[in-house]
Amino acid sequence: MTDLLGWPSAPPGGDTRGTDEILSDVFGFSSFRPGQEEIVGAINAGDEVLAVMPTGGGKSLCYQLPALMRPGVTIVVSPLIALMRDQVSALKAIGVAAEALNSGNDYEDNRRTLQRAVSGELKLLYVSPERLSSVETIERLREAPLAMIAVDEAHCVSQWGHDFRPEYRLIGDVRRDLGIKQTVAFTATADKITRDDIAERLFAETPKVFVRSFDRPNISLAMTSRQDGRTQLMSFLKAHEGESGVVYCQSRRRVDETAAFLASRGLNAVPYHAGLDRQERDHNQDVFLRQDGVIVVATVAFGMGVDKPDVRFVFHMDLPKNIEGYYQEIGRAGRDGLPATAHTLYGFGEIRQFRQWIEEADTSEEQKEIERQKVNALVALCEAPRCRRVVLLDYFGETSEPCGNCDLCNGSVETFDATVLAQKALSAVARTRERFGMEHLISILRGERSDKVETHGHEQLPTFGVGKDQSRNAWRSIFRQLGVMGYAQPDSDRFNAWRLSETGWNVLKGRETVMLRKDALSLKDKTKKAAAADLPTDYDPKLLESLKALRRQLADERDVPAYVIFSDRTLIEMAAAKPQSEAAMRAIHGVGERKLKDFGPAFLDAIREE
Repeated sequence: MTDLLGWPSAPPGGDTRGTDEILSDVFGFSSFRPGQEEIVGAINAGDEVLAVMPTGGGKSLCYQLPALMRPGVTIVVSPLIALMRDQVSALKAIGVAAEALNSGNDYEDNRRTLQRAVSGELKLLYVSPERLSSVETIERLREAPLAMIAVDEAHCVSQWGHDFRPEYRLIGDVRRDLGIKQTVAFTATADKITRDDIAERLFAETPKVFVRSFDRPNISLAMTSRQDGRTQLMSFLKAHEGESGVVYCQSRRRVDETAAFLASRGLNAVPYHAGLDRQERDHNQDVFLRQDGVIVVATVAFGMGVDKPDVRFVFHMDLPKNIEGYYQEIGRAGRDGLPATAHTLYGFGEIRQFRQWIEEADTSEEQKEIERQKVNALVALCEAPRCRRVVLLDYFGETSEPCGNCDLCNGSVETFDATVLAQKALSAVARTRERFGMEHLISILRGERSDKVETHGHEQLPTFGVGKDQSRNAWRSIFRQLGVMGYAQPDSDRFNAWRLSETGWNVLKGRETVMLRKDALSLKDKTKKAAAADLPTDYDPKLLESLKALRRQLADERDVPAYVIFSDRTLIEMAAAKPQSEAAMRAIHGVGERKLKDFGPAFLDAIREE
């Protein structure tokens, strides 16, 4: 039996080998990543499982490996066609019988795929939630030997999640209709309220919940206030010449303009957003997935469908709407565990817009309050004068030491003793009896005689004009940072009038020192590159280029992305170890039995010729 790419498919019955053997022989890995083995064990024991694992943490293997060990078909609910297509291609490359049901196939292809599922030929069937809930699909799957259902991107089921999709709510009903006994669900970002919602809506009984570390130490983090976005972007890209990356923008128009701008500067950049016709959108995504050194400029529509392991950077031209979205999007970089960079530009006009949208939304007060908290947390990440990773992980309930791999840790952002400036700002709050907003307080500090200042007699205050040496934007930054650090806060119930906290009064009385940060004016990439664990550095660069060229040739012949053949990490290890036999090649990370048989001879020949 062969699949559509011409690769033989593994037999559909349950694999009787142990998990370690399958991990090595099929997937080509010598050991599990942290957290995987425990989750695989729970699934093999028949437990319902909800796993929250960081992007790039190996979620897919946690359900793929158990699916191979049992008779029958595992249904995988996945949100995007591109993601399904790439995962199916990768599974076929290692000899696993997998197919996808989606609108990108013609009717006959989908009919054959359903027939293969019914006959028990498949091990994994990928399907969108919309197609899974269709009457035709349900009727056919009732005849299939179904083993379990795995839900990818499970946060989409929750109204509290950042990518809520109503169709995900139907999965539980379909599971009951088809009589599937075991459900496993995976996501990269879900706070407790989202996890509880997922558990209630997807599972027949309370699942075992695994929450793994959200830390991605290989990704260096930086955030900078927007000065001249295009100039800042070009400065960043100069440090990442020849690398594949994603540039995120909030609007379709901004995507088109930015992609055109980069192309005019000689960069290989393509746009991606929902407004493009499907043919162009699919073409641009294929270019990004299959070629090296391509930059895709995209809205968040280009998100969950990205399964390219060697993305080296993510650059946000605009601020994401919340930390969950930010974490998901930077997780597109460095999925192979090698060093990657995430850099974000922010402007507080965006944050004001986010807050306005929240207040204008036709939602409950409960949901509005949750969204307000999410925006506040995002501001904290932008403005806090301490390690980015500490702030980010704290949001997800993790504690961390300063990482040494963000702009704040490595000195790209300067901090200074701002106690006197803080006392001036907090004094303005106190002397106006905590009744006024930030802009009016800044007018007082800068000595500006506005109608509002003179109406209230605030030109007579001792604080009037004491801060004229600072620009209005500088004072805005000072107030934001004081708010993030809890010295004072705008009160939404009192028209955002600022109020002092107990620690703010301590600063006024000289009992505390305040350290604030200066916005970085340069986007030169000074972040330290985190080394990937056990990755060789003494590889032959000329040989590596030859191996990449061979990989590209083999991928083009099979019409699949290059990483389906071998990952960058695998090629780097080959270029360092220079294996001369199949036994030596078998010891390389990512080389399983099927890939050794299909590709080993060609790569061994290339190594011997160098």
